[in-house]
Amino acid sequence: MTKGTIQNRKSFLRNITKTLGREQRTYVERPTWKHQPQHHVFKGYSQDELVQALKEQCNYIHTDFVQTNKAGVKQAISDVISHYGGKSVVTSDDVRFEEIGLCDYLSTTLPNEEIDVHVWDKNGGKENLGISAKADVGITFSDATLAESGTVVLFSDNGKGRSVSLLPATYIALVPKSTIVPRMTQVAQAVREQVIRGEVVASCVNFISGPSNSADIEMNLIVGVHGPIKATYIVIDDM
Repeated sequence: MTKGTIQNRKSFLRNITKTLGREQRTYVERPTWKHQPQHHVFKGYSQDELVQALKEQCNYIHTDFVQTNKAGVKQAISDVISHYGGKSVVTSDDVRFEEIGLCDYLSTTLPNEEIDVHVWDKNGGKENLGISAKADVGITFSDATLAESGTVVLFSDNGKGRSVSLLPATYIALVPKSTIVPRMTQVAQAVREQVIRGEVVASCVNFISGPSNSADIEMNLIVGVHGPIKATYIVIDDM
């Protein structure tokens, strides 16, 4: 038998449904709930109001908040890296760095300031992991951003390794203003619509709310237990 091959699934499920006295189905219709409060959180908020809600939530999740436009994003990143005392940076391989005019900044400006920069190499294997683990700063774009909880959502693919946001000592999330939505509800809906359309969905979706923290031990909150100790969200006005 080939490893991972499912054997006798139909007969197995048929025996279970027979024992339970139920009808065997191949499709379950999604229920329509009478009350759906998840759709009313921040309902009707403008994009500016969502930005303000995100900013306020950052105070609770120990995350610095910076707001700028496309022209000011380079300076904003430099200021944050300097604040962190960063000497090495790792970024995801994301077309949005080029779209917003950051490629020359990453490949030339930062190295000239004696800051090492590594862009995630989809063919780099474990080398990426080692570099990310030693990097002072990790930088990614947020694919969706939840105003309610101060959460950036990252869809992993070949050029967007999870380690960029998880292994460096500090983390910078570049948050396009257009990506900000009220809460997880909207992201879940978007992913479901992708599935319905038959589109490829990221194999890993990370929801990151500021620096790592844990209150598992005697309910005492400790920040930076198993990941970045500090985090900054740079909101970029792209609208």
